[in-house]
Amino acid sequence: MRLLHTSDWHLGRSFHGVGMLDAQQGFIDQLVDFVRVEQVDVVLIAGDVYDRALPGVDVVRLLDDALVRLTDAGAQVVLTSGNHDSAIRLGFASRLLERGGVHLRTRLAELDVPVLLPLDSTVDGPVLAIYGIPWLEPRLVAEQLGVEPASHFEVTRAATGRIRADVGARATSRPVHSVVLAHTFASGGISSDSERDLSIGGVGAVPLDLFDGFDYTALGHLHGRQSLSPTVRYSGSPLAYSFSEAKHRKGGWLIEADATGITEVSEVLWDAPRSLAVLRGTLDHLLSAEEHSRAEAAYCQITLTDAQRPAQAMDKLRARFPDTLVLGFDPEGAVADARTSYSSRLAAAEDDLSICCGFLEHVRGRSTDDAEAAVLGEALEAVRLEEMSR
Repeated sequence: MRLLHTSDWHLGRSFHGVGMLDAQQGFIDQLVDFVRVEQVDVVLIAGDVYDRALPGVDVVRLLDDALVRLTDAGAQVVLTSGNHDSAIRLGFASRLLERGGVHLRTRLAELDVPVLLPLDSTVDGPVLAIYGIPWLEPRLVAEQLGVEPASHFEVTRAATGRIRADVGARATSRPVHSVVLAHTFASGGISSDSERDLSIGGVGAVPLDLFDGFDYTALGHLHGRQSLSPTVRYSGSPLAYSFSEAKHRKGGWLIEADATGITEVSEVLWDAPRSLAVLRGTLDHLLSAEEHSRAEAAYCQITLTDAQRPAQAMDKLRARFPDTLVLGFDPEGAVADARTSYSSRLAAAEDDLSICCGFLEHVRGRSTDDAEAAVLGEALEAVRLEEMSR
């Protein structure tokens, strides 16, 4: 049996204002082709299927199309809800969809209700039990799980405890091998900017030993593909959703199982629709350096280090790097202290024109030139004359 571990599709997400629905469609095309060619039996999606609780109509249509195509390709799908999903909405019609090979695990009541798949042809032979732990908001589920305090550790421990008890009960009559999907931040995982905090005030991490005893734990939430242990892995997101993921190699994990359990786990790689580039330097250097030619076709995050912020910087950069999405300024050698703070400049201003010029310098990072100062002076004089005529 072959299982494919994915997570964090974030359907409907944009990338710094650029819509990603076409790129997400491209990923799904790759996914379906891979499932068909490699004869994958089960596709796992460990949460954050959507990017928001109320996805748009076109986004829902994309997921609908993906599920139909995956099941047509011969795979069953097991998915859980993440912190971006609405568990209730994502879990709609779950009992009906189960008949078509799409297994939704979005409710607490389903924690210890596995998807059971035979690993050989005998009646009482070994089975693979796939469990799904939906995103558990401690303050909302602690009471239902009978735990306190309301923490990520306690609710996750209670959830894995229920699963472990079910595995034990089933194993009295036949061999049971277990796979658990969970959308959480497990200690040892490396985060990136596009994951949002799992709890107010910070991320509530859970220790790896909560997943001890399971044959494989398919984690979601962190967007970088990584192994926390031989049996606990993050698949990462299929696409980059922040510039901190520029060096990620996106993919997932292909899991081989037979009557003895999990026999092999190998990496799967997805082709990226666009590369990402993170550039830093002076404007003149960035516009002329041959070393940055690869970034001309990439989505770019650029930090300028000029001593003063260049005029029309974004327009000039986009002449070479048309898809510059983020522009920042970090002057080399700049020292921020009380003498150069805006409040200090305001206190030292000698007249209204100095205040206006100081404001422009503060927000733009460069001094006001003579032409700009002249325009500001004319505007101030016009206001003074109007006030005098009232």
